[in-house]
This record gives sequence, structure tokens and C-alpha cells, in this order.
Amino acid sequence: MNSKLALIAVATTIGVLALPRLLIVAQPSDDEPPEMGFFVTSVGIGDGGNLGGLTGADAHCQSLAATAGGGNRTWRAYLSTQGAGAVNARDRIGSGPWANATGLIMATSVESLLYDNSNFNWEHSLDENGDQFASRIDGDPDFSEHDIMTGSQIDGTAFPPDQDQTCNNWTSNDEGSVRVGHGDRYSFTTPGSPWNSSHGTPGCTQENLVSTGGAGLFYCFAIDD
Repeated sequence: MNSKLALIAVATTIGVLALPRLLIVAQPSDDEPPEMGFFVTSVGIGDGGNLGGLTGADAHCQSLAATAGGGNRTWRAYLSTQGAGAVNARDRIGSGPWANATGLIMATSVESLLYDNSNFNWEHSLDENGDQFASRIDGDPDFSEHDIMTGSQIDGTAFPPDQDQTCNNWTSNDEGSVRVGHGDRYSFTTPGSPWNSSHGTPGCTQENLVSTGGAGLFYCFAIDD
């Protein structure tokens, strides 16, 4: 009889000791998703390639982020400039990581952003409100706004000064051209197009941007960790 009671006592003790471990496993995670650090602008400035220079583009990023609740961070546009004092887009966006509006990590560093960027696609490249831009791959096959202005080469650096790919460093709404990437990674219905450097536009007017499948949108990144 005493041996049975002893066995029951031991079993009860083991059960009580194991209980906290089971409770810990069963508890749902209280971790919050990462703060938004990347988005595609929901709207452009509306003046073709004239963004008011990098300063105007950065201010647009900051304003949209603030409206969406992310104004506590410092935002920069992923844009390059050309000529004297050229600026590389890759050098002005911080070091990462960057999450989209839903908390999905888009890239952990500049290197992964440029060379392991599988999350940069129509599903995950969201605007500051968590919405998707218009794309031929979902909806109207004749309408797209997937052209995202970067003025950059595929490695995130500026183009040589002899070929305008930044609408005169983001000040022209007339002559020039702007390099765009395909935010949905599609060229018409063919996948695999670069997100940051796909083709130039026929000019810098708003109509020129629309004619190739754009709306004057660009990428914004938070530069603080």
C-alpha cells in the first residue's frame, strides 16, 4: 500500500514539474511583426519625372509613411542621380532589414536586396497601406502600373552621365528618360523581369510614364534600424 502511494506521489510530482513546460509551449507568441521599412508609393507626385529632386522624392516617402502610421522613421526614395556628385540608390536606403506593410521581411541587407530578392514581386511589394498596385498578371491584361522609377542600374548604382536615365536628376517633366523596374517582376506575361532596372521611358512627361505601364511610382525605404 505504501509503495503504491509512493508511486502516485512520484507521478504527481513529475506531472506538476512538466506542466509549466507544457503551458509555455501552448502559449501563443506575443511577438509583434517587424515595423514597416519598405513600400511602393501608393501615388506618384503627378508631374512626370519631376519629383523636386531627391529632396522632393524623400519628402513624398516621408509624407505617405506618416499618413500610414510610419512617420516615426526616416524614409528615403530608392533613386540614383547622375553626373557630378552622382548618388547611388543602394547607398541611400540604410542597411536593413526592411519589412513590408504586413511585416514580411523583404530583404535583410543591401546585398540580399540586390542579389536575393525573391520577395520583390507583385504579391509582396505593397504600398504603405498594404495594397497592391495594378498589374497585368491579375486583372486587366491591357493595364498595368508596374513601372517603378529608380534611375538605377541593376546593381543599384547610377548610370553614366552621358545617358539620361533620371529625368535630369528628377527635375524634368519633359525631355529625357527615366529607368524603371518592374514591381511585379513581369514583362507583359513573362516572369523574371528585374524589380529595379528593366527599361527606360520615351520621355519624362506624366503621359510618357503612363504609356509604358507606369504611374510615377517609386520605392521608399526606412534608413533607421
